[in-house]
Amino acid sequence: MARNEDREQMTLIKWTQQASIRKAYPELKLLFHIPNERHCDPREGKRLKLMGVKSGVPDLFLPVARGRNKGLFIELKAENGKPSDNQMWWFAELGKQNYMAAICYGWKQAADMLMHYLGGDDNAGQN
Repeated sequence: MARNEDREQMTLIKWTQQASIRKAYPELKLLFHIPNERHCDPREGKRLKLMGVKSGVPDLFLPVARGRNKGLFIELKAENGKPSDNQMWWFAELGKQNYMAAICYGWKQAADMLMHYLGGDDNAGQN
């Protein structure tokens, strides 16, 4: 994840930790990052791959079922980011397994997606 994407994701996580947001959406306590970035030397990369790291897995997962969806995966991109072919493959496969998967450009779009997915007021908690 690029530095801009890192900042966007940190801002999103900070937003989810606000008391007013947690009160409105208590399920956000289950939101977590999937540390799948590969900024390492080849030896560490091989070790991580042997441990199950896979290219294209989305950045965030909310293991909360809604409707037919078993959970929500979010790939958080900077405003000018583009999904890779591997990411698009994961989105298609996750959809087949009844997971919602979304590409969000910036923390605000990701926050809106989380609120929409959890079925709340799309305007709640905006600062």
